[in-house]
Amino acid sequence: MPQNILKKILDVKQNEIAQAKQERPIERLLAELPAASTPRDFLSALINKPDIGLIAEIKYTSPSHGRPFRKDFDPVTIAQLYEKHGAACISCLTDQQFFGGSLEHLRAIRDVVSIPILRKDFLIDEYQVLEARVAGADCILLIAECIDDDQKLKTLMKYASELGMHSLVEVHHEDNLSRALALEPQMLGVNSRNLENFKTDMDHVIELSRRVPTTTLFVGESGIRSKSDVEKLQAAGVRAILVGSVLMSAENIGEKLDELLS
Repeated sequence: MPQNILKKILDVKQNEIAQAKQERPIERLLAELPAASTPRDFLSALINKPDIGLIAEIKYTSPSHGRPFRKDFDPVTIAQLYEKHGAACISCLTDQQFFGGSLEHLRAIRDVVSIPILRKDFLIDEYQVLEARVAGADCILLIAECIDDDQKLKTLMKYASELGMHSLVEVHHEDNLSRALALEPQMLGVNSRNLENFKTDMDHVIELSRRVPTTTLFVGESGIRSKSDVEKLQAAGVRAILVGSVLMSAENIGEKLDELLS
Protein backbone atom coordinates (compact mmCIF):
# COMPACT_ATOMS: atom_id res chain seq x y z
CA MET A 1 0.00 0.00 0.00
CA PRO A 2 1.41 3.44 -0.87
CA GLN A 3 2.47 5.67 2.00
CA ASN A 4 0.59 8.85 2.97
CA ILE A 5 -2.75 7.90 1.48
CA LEU A 6 -4.28 10.93 3.19
CA LYS A 7 -2.29 13.38 1.08
CA LYS A 8 -3.42 11.61 -2.07
CA ILE A 9 -7.06 11.72 -0.92
CA LEU A 10 -6.88 15.44 -0.08
CA ASP A 11 -5.37 16.29 -3.48
CA VAL A 12 -8.31 14.54 -5.15
CA LYS A 13 -10.78 16.17 -2.75
CA GLN A 14 -9.66 19.68 -3.67
CA ASN A 15 -10.45 18.95 -7.32
CA GLU A 16 -13.78 17.36 -6.45
CA ILE A 17 -14.89 20.40 -4.46
CA ALA A 18 -13.95 22.79 -7.26
CA GLN A 19 -15.92 20.70 -9.75
CA ALA A 20 -18.92 20.40 -7.43
CA LYS A 21 -19.04 24.18 -6.95
CA GLN A 22 -19.21 24.60 -10.72
CA GLU A 23 -21.86 21.94 -11.28
CA ARG A 24 -23.97 22.87 -8.24
CA PRO A 25 -23.17 26.44 -7.14
CA ILE A 26 -23.45 27.29 -3.46
CA GLU A 27 -26.41 29.59 -4.22
CA ARG A 28 -28.32 26.56 -5.44
CA LEU A 29 -27.45 24.60 -2.29
CA LEU A 30 -28.60 27.47 -0.10
CA ALA A 31 -31.89 27.58 -2.01
CA GLU A 32 -32.38 23.86 -1.26
CA LEU A 33 -31.56 24.20 2.45
CA PRO A 34 -35.09 25.13 3.68
CA ALA A 35 -36.39 21.82 2.30
CA ALA A 36 -33.80 19.76 4.19
CA SER A 37 -35.00 17.40 6.91
CA THR A 38 -34.98 18.61 10.51
CA PRO A 39 -31.65 17.75 12.20
CA ARG A 40 -31.65 14.91 14.72
CA ASP A 41 -29.67 15.07 17.97
CA PHE A 42 -26.55 13.00 17.28
CA LEU A 43 -24.88 13.67 20.63
CA SER A 44 -27.92 12.76 22.73
CA ALA A 45 -28.43 9.55 20.78
CA LEU A 46 -24.96 8.40 21.89
CA ILE A 47 -25.19 9.66 25.46
CA ASN A 48 -28.59 8.09 26.06
CA LYS A 49 -27.35 4.55 25.43
CA PRO A 50 -26.93 2.92 28.89
CA ASP A 51 -23.70 1.02 28.21
CA ILE A 52 -21.98 2.23 25.05
CA GLY A 53 -23.19 4.29 22.11
CA LEU A 54 -22.25 2.62 18.84
CA ILE A 55 -21.96 4.50 15.55
CA ALA A 56 -22.32 1.86 12.83
CA GLU A 57 -20.64 2.67 9.55
CA ILE A 58 -21.77 2.11 5.97
CA LYS A 59 -19.03 1.94 3.34
CA TYR A 60 -18.56 0.04 0.11
CA THR A 61 -14.78 -0.35 0.27
CA SER A 62 -11.68 1.31 1.73
CA PRO A 63 -8.02 1.79 0.77
CA SER A 64 -6.97 -0.61 3.53
CA HIS A 65 -9.42 -3.29 2.35
CA GLY A 66 -8.80 -2.91 -1.36
CA ARG A 67 -12.04 -4.55 -2.55
CA PRO A 68 -15.79 -4.34 -1.88
CA PHE A 69 -16.71 -5.44 1.63
CA ARG A 70 -19.70 -7.42 0.40
CA LYS A 71 -21.29 -8.51 -2.87
CA ASP A 72 -24.79 -7.69 -1.62
CA PHE A 73 -23.98 -4.08 -0.69
CA ASP A 74 -27.23 -2.18 -0.17
CA PRO A 75 -26.97 0.94 2.03
CA VAL A 76 -30.69 1.05 2.77
CA THR A 77 -30.93 -2.56 3.96
CA ILE A 78 -27.74 -2.22 6.01
CA ALA A 79 -28.98 0.99 7.66
CA GLN A 80 -32.25 -0.71 8.62
CA LEU A 81 -30.32 -3.61 10.16
CA TYR A 82 -28.14 -1.21 12.12
CA GLU A 83 -31.15 0.52 13.62
CA LYS A 84 -32.97 -2.73 14.33
CA HIS A 85 -29.98 -4.20 16.18
CA GLY A 86 -29.28 -1.27 18.47
CA ALA A 87 -26.90 1.15 16.78
CA ALA A 88 -27.22 4.63 18.30
CA CYS A 89 -26.21 6.40 15.09
CA ILE A 90 -25.05 5.69 11.54
CA SER A 91 -21.88 6.86 9.81
CA CYS A 92 -22.20 7.07 6.05
CA LEU A 93 -19.05 7.28 3.91
CA THR A 94 -19.69 9.73 1.08
CA ASP A 95 -16.23 9.74 -0.54
CA GLN A 96 -16.61 8.13 -3.95
CA GLN A 97 -13.12 7.56 -5.32
CA PHE A 98 -11.50 5.85 -2.34
CA PHE A 99 -14.48 4.43 -0.41
CA GLY A 100 -17.17 3.94 -3.08
CA GLY A 101 -19.62 6.17 -1.22
CA SER A 102 -21.89 9.03 -2.21
CA LEU A 103 -24.27 11.60 -0.84
CA GLU A 104 -27.01 9.60 -2.56
CA HIS A 105 -26.35 6.80 -0.07
CA LEU A 106 -26.86 9.26 2.77
CA ARG A 107 -30.09 10.60 1.29
CA ALA A 108 -31.43 7.09 0.78
CA ILE A 109 -30.77 5.91 4.31
CA ARG A 110 -32.13 9.14 5.79
CA ASP A 111 -35.55 8.17 4.45
CA VAL A 112 -35.64 4.75 6.12
CA VAL A 113 -34.16 5.20 9.62
CA SER A 114 -35.01 7.39 12.61
CA ILE A 115 -31.53 7.44 14.19
CA PRO A 116 -29.05 10.28 13.45
CA ILE A 117 -26.57 10.12 10.56
CA LEU A 118 -22.98 11.30 10.31
CA ARG A 119 -21.51 12.38 6.99
CA LYS A 120 -18.08 10.80 7.01
CA ASP A 121 -15.77 12.29 4.42
CA PHE A 122 -12.67 14.43 4.18
CA LEU A 123 -14.29 17.80 4.86
CA ILE A 124 -12.11 20.84 4.26
CA ASP A 125 -14.55 23.44 2.90
CA GLU A 126 -17.79 25.10 4.03
CA TYR A 127 -19.38 23.92 0.80
CA GLN A 128 -19.11 20.30 1.96
CA VAL A 129 -20.70 21.17 5.31
CA LEU A 130 -23.67 22.72 3.53
CA GLU A 131 -23.85 19.71 1.18
CA ALA A 132 -24.08 17.45 4.22
CA ARG A 133 -27.03 19.30 5.76
CA VAL A 134 -28.93 19.56 2.48
CA ALA A 135 -28.50 15.79 2.04
CA GLY A 136 -29.91 15.12 5.52
CA ALA A 137 -26.80 14.70 7.70
CA ASP A 138 -27.15 15.39 11.42
CA CYS A 139 -23.44 15.46 12.15
CA ILE A 140 -20.18 15.87 10.25
CA LEU A 141 -16.72 14.44 10.77
CA LEU A 142 -13.88 16.97 11.02
CA ILE A 143 -10.46 15.32 10.82
CA ALA A 144 -7.72 17.43 12.38
CA GLU A 145 -5.09 15.75 10.19
CA CYS A 146 -6.92 17.12 7.13
CA ILE A 147 -7.03 20.73 8.33
CA ASP A 148 -3.78 22.37 9.43
CA ASP A 149 -5.37 25.79 9.96
CA ASP A 150 -6.92 26.00 13.44
CA GLN A 151 -9.16 28.88 12.42
CA LYS A 152 -10.47 26.86 9.47
CA LEU A 153 -11.27 23.94 11.76
CA LYS A 154 -13.12 26.30 14.10
CA THR A 155 -15.00 27.90 11.19
CA LEU A 156 -16.22 24.55 9.84
CA MET A 157 -17.33 23.46 13.30
CA LYS A 158 -19.17 26.75 13.85
CA TYR A 159 -20.89 26.55 10.45
CA ALA A 160 -22.08 23.02 11.16
CA SER A 161 -23.57 24.24 14.44
CA GLU A 162 -25.32 27.14 12.69
CA LEU A 163 -26.90 24.59 10.33
CA GLY A 164 -28.13 22.52 13.29
CA MET A 165 -25.52 19.76 13.08
CA HIS A 166 -23.06 18.36 15.59
CA SER A 167 -19.39 17.89 14.75
CA LEU A 168 -17.31 14.86 15.64
CA VAL A 169 -13.75 16.19 15.75
CA GLU A 170 -11.27 13.40 15.01
CA VAL A 171 -7.56 13.09 15.63
CA HIS A 172 -4.99 10.35 15.28
CA HIS A 173 -1.63 11.97 15.98
CA GLU A 174 -1.02 13.08 19.56
CA ASP A 175 0.23 16.44 18.27
CA ASN A 176 -3.28 17.27 17.04
CA LEU A 177 -5.05 16.46 20.30
CA SER A 178 -4.32 19.82 21.94
CA ARG A 179 -5.51 21.60 18.78
CA ALA A 180 -8.78 19.72 18.89
CA LEU A 181 -9.32 20.19 22.62
CA ALA A 182 -8.76 23.93 22.25
CA LEU A 183 -12.02 24.01 20.25
CA GLU A 184 -13.87 22.63 23.31
CA PRO A 185 -15.75 20.11 21.15
CA GLN A 186 -18.79 18.30 22.48
CA MET A 187 -17.48 15.11 20.86
CA LEU A 188 -13.90 14.07 20.17
CA GLY A 189 -12.87 10.87 18.44
CA VAL A 190 -9.48 9.22 18.29
CA ASN A 191 -8.97 7.07 15.23
CA SER A 192 -6.86 4.01 15.91
CA ARG A 193 -6.12 3.98 12.18
CA ASN A 194 -3.20 6.10 11.03
CA LEU A 195 -4.56 7.76 7.89
CA GLU A 196 -1.07 8.00 6.40
CA ASN A 197 -0.58 4.23 6.24
CA PHE A 198 -3.97 2.85 7.47
CA LYS A 199 -2.50 0.72 10.27
CA THR A 200 -4.54 0.42 13.49
CA ASP A 201 -3.50 0.51 17.16
CA MET A 202 -6.21 0.25 19.82
CA ASP A 203 -3.81 1.06 22.67
CA HIS A 204 -3.21 4.42 21.02
CA VAL A 205 -6.92 5.25 21.42
CA ILE A 206 -6.91 4.34 25.11
CA GLU A 207 -3.74 6.32 25.78
CA LEU A 208 -5.14 9.53 24.25
CA SER A 209 -8.57 9.05 25.86
CA ARG A 210 -6.98 9.73 29.26
CA ARG A 211 -6.22 13.30 28.17
CA VAL A 212 -9.78 14.14 27.13
CA PRO A 213 -11.95 15.84 29.79
CA THR A 214 -15.10 14.05 30.90
CA THR A 215 -17.16 17.01 29.68
CA THR A 216 -16.34 15.90 26.12
CA LEU A 217 -17.88 12.68 24.80
CA PHE A 218 -14.96 10.52 23.73
CA VAL A 219 -15.41 8.23 20.70
CA GLY A 220 -13.06 5.34 19.98
CA GLU A 221 -12.81 4.78 16.24
CA SER A 222 -11.64 2.00 13.92
CA GLY A 223 -9.99 -1.35 14.52
CA ILE A 224 -12.80 -2.62 16.77
CA ARG A 225 -13.38 -6.23 15.78
CA SER A 226 -14.79 -8.13 18.76
CA LYS A 227 -16.70 -7.91 22.02
CA SER A 228 -13.37 -8.09 23.86
CA ASP A 229 -12.23 -4.94 22.00
CA VAL A 230 -15.41 -3.16 23.12
CA GLU A 231 -14.90 -4.31 26.71
CA LYS A 232 -11.28 -3.13 26.64
CA LEU A 233 -12.41 0.34 25.60
CA GLN A 234 -15.24 0.39 28.14
CA ALA A 235 -12.80 -0.56 30.90
CA ALA A 236 -10.74 2.49 29.92
CA GLY A 237 -13.81 4.72 30.28
CA VAL A 238 -14.76 4.98 26.62
CA ARG A 239 -18.53 5.38 26.23
CA ALA A 240 -18.94 5.67 22.47
CA ILE A 241 -17.39 3.85 19.52
CA LEU A 242 -17.44 3.96 15.73
CA VAL A 243 -17.36 0.56 14.03
CA GLY A 244 -17.16 -0.04 10.31
CA SER A 245 -15.11 -2.74 8.61
CA VAL A 246 -16.02 -5.64 10.90
CA LEU A 247 -19.74 -4.96 10.40
CA MET A 248 -19.45 -4.47 6.65
CA SER A 249 -17.46 -7.72 6.35
CA ALA A 250 -19.75 -9.78 8.60
CA GLU A 251 -21.65 -12.68 7.07
CA ASN A 252 -24.59 -11.67 9.25
CA ILE A 253 -24.49 -7.96 10.08
CA GLY A 254 -27.25 -8.10 12.69
CA GLU A 255 -25.63 -10.95 14.60
CA LYS A 256 -22.26 -9.18 14.62
CA LEU A 257 -23.83 -6.00 15.95
CA ASP A 258 -25.66 -7.99 18.63
CA GLU A 259 -22.33 -9.54 19.64
CA LEU A 260 -20.58 -6.18 19.98
CA LEU A 261 -23.42 -4.70 22.02
CA SER A 262 -24.20 -7.77 24.14
